[in-house]
Amino acid sequence: MDRSSSGSCGQGTVHHWLVLIVVWLCGSQHVVSQKSTLEPKDKFLLSDPPIGLFDPIEISPSVLPHNTNPVEPLSPMYPNYTSYDPVLTGKCHVNFSALSYIMEKTAYDCSIPLAPLVADVICCPQVNSLMNIFQAAYGSGNGTLVLNQASANACFSDIMNILASKGANTNIPELCTLRPSNLTDVSCPVKDISSFEKIVNISKLQDACSNVDPLKECCRPVCQPAIAEAAIHISSGGANMFGSSSMPGSAVGIDVVSDCKGVVHSWLSMKLSSEEANSAFRVLSGCKVNKVCPLEFDEPSSVVKACGKASSSTLSCCAALHSYIGTRQKQIFVTNLQAINCATMFGSMLQKAGVVDDIYGLCDIDLKDFSLQADFGQQGCLLRSLPTDIVFDNATGISFTCDLSDNIAAPWPSSSSVQSLSLCAPEMSLPALPVSPKSESSGPSRTGIGVLLLLVFLTTITI
Repeated sequence: MDRSSSGSCGQGTVHHWLVLIVVWLCGSQHVVSQKSTLEPKDKFLLSDPPIGLFDPIEISPSVLPHNTNPVEPLSPMYPNYTSYDPVLTGKCHVNFSALSYIMEKTAYDCSIPLAPLVADVICCPQVNSLMNIFQAAYGSGNGTLVLNQASANACFSDIMNILASKGANTNIPELCTLRPSNLTDVSCPVKDISSFEKIVNISKLQDACSNVDPLKECCRPVCQPAIAEAAIHISSGGANMFGSSSMPGSAVGIDVVSDCKGVVHSWLSMKLSSEEANSAFRVLSGCKVNKVCPLEFDEPSSVVKACGKASSSTLSCCAALHSYIGTRQKQIFVTNLQAINCATMFGSMLQKAGVVDDIYGLCDIDLKDFSLQADFGQQGCLLRSLPTDIVFDNATGISFTCDLSDNIAAPWPSSSSVQSLSLCAPEMSLPALPVSPKSESSGPSRTGIGVLLLLVFLTTITI
């Protein structure tokens, strides 16, 4: 929040952040993860989120000294990932060795110290992707796309035990609201490959989702509408789609279509490699995650009281604003687009309550102020809007990528009635060119070529 240090961004700032987060994590050696409510009460949606906004920097603990006191436990930034053989039920008949790559990636993304801090943007999207891929691996040998309830119970237990044996947080089901029924998609009437491929235009679906473009999918989706179309087709299952219990707009109909999307994901996972499927699902999750502010904003009466009058003291106003935002961060990381979402949502709330002036600019509020902080708000980390993963090895410990965004000013909304904020570049057509002389009786000879103008949102993008 203090712009006086804006010129010091660089290696020293990165090192300072790393030292601070290690110190903070050292005080949380035995993290007991709790379920976080990631949906705000008053949802504010970003329509059509774009790609990453800022140049990334790599946050890595490799620049930090190793533990010099072997008697003391290692810092969580250097967790002791000693794998062990998990105890399995013996009732889940799937080749887990074939899923070792995706299981290991998920375990790192949901590692014990960081899972509660990155649940919304890294851990849970990766776990959901794993569930889709697992469904396909289980059903590929028997022609099904889902598990029955008994198998789902056993396999869900085995999956969580294997992840825990690789260093993952044991509270993943609570963090990500997962349960065995996620593997059954119980309400979808189509559950086998043969029936699915008779109903769905599979070539269209596979073409749309075989190579999901992370730079375009969120703004000009191709795979998402193809999945939705396939899910709606199979949700009827030969029954009357417009019956009272299966209309897409009804509560039951929405549940059915949602489960059928899981069936579509399972079929796609059979047709793509694990890496391709995981990449596609992570991009699709990112499109959804970046539309929602994961922070909750209570009634900001203290800020309104301190900043609502024209004669308000700048000092008292900024103190109240800083205090309020500091309590909203909830100790979680957010992406750059989520931060814009949160800043716009909160600014609109203040405007509706009578705060007219741009107090973000007045009090030097930056986008990073809406994410996890260290050193009393002097440093923050915004994750990239594109999917990112937690990386771990014995030499560098845990690392993840933050955007270089320490002092990007938070945007003050132009109106309190703002309901959505489009960050995608719209396509605009130029006015019609003069018609050819062939269709005119007189006038100079002209030829024209239709031009489509793409309004570029950013001039340079580094991913």
